[in-house]
Amino acid sequence: MTTLLYAAYGSNLHPTRIRERAPSSKLVGTTSVQGRGLRFHKRSNDGSGKCNIVVAPESIYVAVYELQISEKPGLDRIEGLGRGYEEQQLEVAEFGRCFAYVASQESVDESLVPYSWYKKLVLLGCEYHGVPETYVHAIRNVAETGDSDGERHAKNMALVGRMVNGT
Repeated sequence: MTTLLYAAYGSNLHPTRIRERAPSSKLVGTTSVQGRGLRFHKRSNDGSGKCNIVVAPESIYVAVYELQISEKPGLDRIEGLGRGYEEQQLEVAEFGRCFAYVASQESVDESLVPYSWYKKLVLLGCEYHGVPETYVHAIRNVAETGDSDGERHAKNMALVGRMVNGT
């Protein structure tokens, strides 16, 4: 069975979230990637801002997951590979080359903000992995907005609840 290393940095940081999308996912470890930053400016189909990795003077924290190559097409579809995200290989200290999803230039919109539930998913992933408080604080300070789609909001808040309860 062939596996891949995936550098998760946004809503897929938390094991509960990534295992829903790629059940074979096993956490290998966490680390920071120097010279990269986290932004919430990737235009989503739902009109909100999703996470992106950019070249920047700071660091981004990633969770490295090993997953079966057979699950990658499903994850690609969920993440929007070719429809706003591109695959990029990152050199991640301690783990080597990992793939990550990075927003295509035409999908970046600096005016966007994340939905509150999406930001919670990212924060819970950060807290789960014990990333530094200064990083978490910066994410908490990102502007957010409510999701007008009540069904989507409820579905994602149920996921937040499972993450909080460890189920």
